[in-house]
This record gives sequence, structure tokens and C-alpha cells, in this order.
Amino acid sequence: MNRRTFLKGVPALTMLGMARSGLAEDVNTPIRPAAEPNMTANIIEGAEPIALLRPQMEGGKSVLAALKERRTIRSIKAEKLPEQTLSNLLWAAWGVNRNPGPMGRLGRTAASASNSQEIDLYVVMPEAAYFYEAVTHRLYPVALGDLRVKVSDHDRRQALANAPVILVYVVDIAKYKQSPFQEPGLKDPEIQKSYYNVAVGLIAGNVYLFAASQGLAAWFHNCNKTALAGVLKLRPEQRVLFAQTVGFPA
Repeated sequence: MNRRTFLKGVPALTMLGMARSGLAEDVNTPIRPAAEPNMTANIIEGAEPIALLRPQMEGGKSVLAALKERRTIRSIKAEKLPEQTLSNLLWAAWGVNRNPGPMGRLGRTAASASNSQEIDLYVVMPEAAYFYEAVTHRLYPVALGDLRVKVSDHDRRQALANAPVILVYVVDIAKYKQSPFQEPGLKDPEIQKSYYNVAVGLIAGNVYLFAASQGLAAWFHNCNKTALAGVLKLRPEQRVLFAQTVGFPA
């Protein structure tokens, strides 16, 4: 069997999880504190996190079929995503898929420069905005209320007002200092830009592939960086980059 034949028959979500068998039993298990930097999001004090369902590692269309179907779909229903689908989406985007991974740290479903894992994933839904913590596979509330209209500028505001899930990609520059391998580019602001923009592209690509595999709509777009930095209570080292809306196609 050649590589093309193999890929044609393997579901896309399975491919994302093939690095380690039985991973679904590991994603929700906290690791030793020394193995991963502490969570740096400004979560709401006393608010209970949402423990996501264990991500499923099988199902959906094959890799090649998902690539054939990959596209931007801007017309998205307000219909809420099922809990299992939301869990699978967040894991596929930027979840933990192996332990240990590169350089002794956890591995993620998308690559990053020197495994710095500099991208923070925020999730805006009708009831609140959350920080996705991949190690425990949980959502931590950072702002209550419907903030979807604040995600974008005036031109996109109406289109996003009823979207069920909006992913907001934020870079945390401080995480470059925590990388196991301190190569010179991690300290150069211009090279950092190339690193974190590529990292976002890789995560967004995962989301597009997952959406195509599951028959969902996905739309990668710009966002209101200033407004989001305020409502998400970002630190100075964090910068909003882009957003991506996911839901059922209208």
C-alpha cells in the first residue's frame, strides 16, 4: 500500500491523533507542574472551568477527502455545536497529542518554533469568552456575557453576531523565553512575528481540515484587536492576531 492509498482511507481526525495510541485517556489528566508553564490567562476568580468531553480520535472523512472539501464558508448558522464536536474541534486545533513531545515538553497538534507553544487559544461563545487550557482539556471563563459583536469591526459584526463558536488567536511573547531551546530567533522581534504568524496558520489549518472532515463551516478572518485585548483582559505580552469562526453551514 502506498502513502496516497493509506491517506485516502484514514479519517482526518484519526491522523491528528496517530502520534500516540490511547491518547484520549491522557488528554484530561493533569501533568506534573514542572513539565509545562503555568496558565497565564486572566481567568475570572472563583469561576468554574468547563471540563470538555474526551476528544474522539476516529471518524469523519479521510485526509484527502477533507483536503478536497476544505474551503472558507462565511454563512454560518446560529445553531450550537454539540459538546462532543466542540471538544473535538479544540483538541484538533491546538490540543495535546503526545507526552513527552519535542525537547521533553508536551506535543501539540500544531507545530511551534522550538516548541515554544506561544499561541493562546480563546473561545468566544454566546454565554462567555473562555481560555482553552490544553493540558487538562478545559475551558476557563475570562469574560461573561455575549461578546461576539466585539470580535470584529463594523463590516463583519453582523455576520458574527450569531456565530456559535469564534476562536481568537493570541500570541504570548513571554512564552518564547520558556522554550527549551533558546535559538537566536526567539529573541528577535521581527523573527518572532514570522514564527507566531506561521504558528497561527498551522492551527487555523487544523481547524479548516477538521471542519471539512465533519461537514462544518469555517472562516478565518481579521478581528478587532483593540477591543478584544480589553474584553479578554490580556497582559502587555499578549497580542491578538486573528480569529476563526466555526459552526454549521447555513
